[in-house]
Amino acid sequence: MQTVASASSPTVDLGPATALSCRECGHRVPLGPVFACEECFGPLEIAYDFSAYDTEELRRRIEAGPANIWRYAPLLPVPADVAGKPNLNPGWTELVKADNLARELGVTGGLYVKDDSGNPTHSFKDRVVAQALEAARAFGFTTLSCSSTGNLAGAVGAAAARAGLRSCVFIPHDLEQAKVVMAAVYGGELVGIEGNYDDVNRFCSELIGDSAGEGWGFVNVNLRPYYAEGSKTLAYEICEQLGWRLPDQIVVPIASGSQLTKIDKGLRELISLGLVEDRPYRIFGAQAEGCSPVSTAFKAGPDVVRPQKPNTIAKSLAIGNPADGPYVLDIARRTGGAVEDVTDQQVVDAIRLLARTEGIFAETAGGVTVGVTRKLIENGVLDPAKTTVVLNTGDGLKTLDAVAGTGLTATIRPTLDSFREAGLA
Repeated sequence: MQTVASASSPTVDLGPATALSCRECGHRVPLGPVFACEECFGPLEIAYDFSAYDTEELRRRIEAGPANIWRYAPLLPVPADVAGKPNLNPGWTELVKADNLARELGVTGGLYVKDDSGNPTHSFKDRVVAQALEAARAFGFTTLSCSSTGNLAGAVGAAAARAGLRSCVFIPHDLEQAKVVMAAVYGGELVGIEGNYDDVNRFCSELIGDSAGEGWGFVNVNLRPYYAEGSKTLAYEICEQLGWRLPDQIVVPIASGSQLTKIDKGLRELISLGLVEDRPYRIFGAQAEGCSPVSTAFKAGPDVVRPQKPNTIAKSLAIGNPADGPYVLDIARRTGGAVEDVTDQQVVDAIRLLARTEGIFAETAGGVTVGVTRKLIENGVLDPAKTTVVLNTGDGLKTLDAVAGTGLTATIRPTLDSFREAGLA
């Protein structure tokens, strides 16, 4: 029951965005707070008009832009003055040339870690929420909300606080305590739902259809087409930071699968605009074994992704029924990539490996991508002679329980003899 800002309002200014288009049947509807096709119930995504852009002029405009995602405003569903509005302004995070990790893994073609822990709430979710916030403003919503496995809850709370909006977010009741605290500290309402993420998401979908949800913008439900576009900025940044060229291979964590599909969309847009050379690239998806419905489907061969009940320490990826799962399969197969999974112990080992080699403390999702990268190399699936980018989407301080055994090397008396006796000299 959405009565805020009619879905057919012609006054909505979202830059180059022209309509919502069904990914399945191509049916188009005006820009509005809707996410499913009225013809076939397929997912809606943003359609653009980029026809007026000159490649070199666009490149210069981007390079002269702010050091955040709004440098790409000409390619996003946002108004031209977006950079001047109260927002967290995420993005332009570091692309780390991971030479030490490359030596450990036997990568010779260049290995990079796109470290999104440098965002305002230390997660890539700031990118997608920034996009959704602009849509919420355009459609007149007064409450910002979401269903979340943790990181998104914090990003929504922070963005709403900056924008002066109310926030009320919903999470599984048993999330990591660090993520609970980080989501609650911004002063919005934080509600635990008894059950897993899929239970939380179902509840939020019901709330949207009820009068109690009137005026609410759920960033990953009724604002999902706009929210999802934030993930494209990862693709844009990676290519620009590589000198306007495509990576040969990219390893992306899978929760709903939206991040991977939008990174592919972003790469294809850069190619069509002439900003990068059109050449092959491969996209690999990464899951934890305890919640690996897409990996299971990829290995089995069918296009159907069967839901699973999550049981993994990688709770930010613990979505047992991923909405974009079938599209992930299509992209992995089309690009010559793959979808792989790793055990919880391999996740922990990979977190420690990345920290030890590159000084990057990743949360469990980053452990999944690094662990899967290592497994793909060992199995001869990922080419170590090609330029490879691995995503770290969050900060390890949010998932300290995963490495709870890590601590002091030794406890000594404040004397040199004690120092030597401990074997530290």
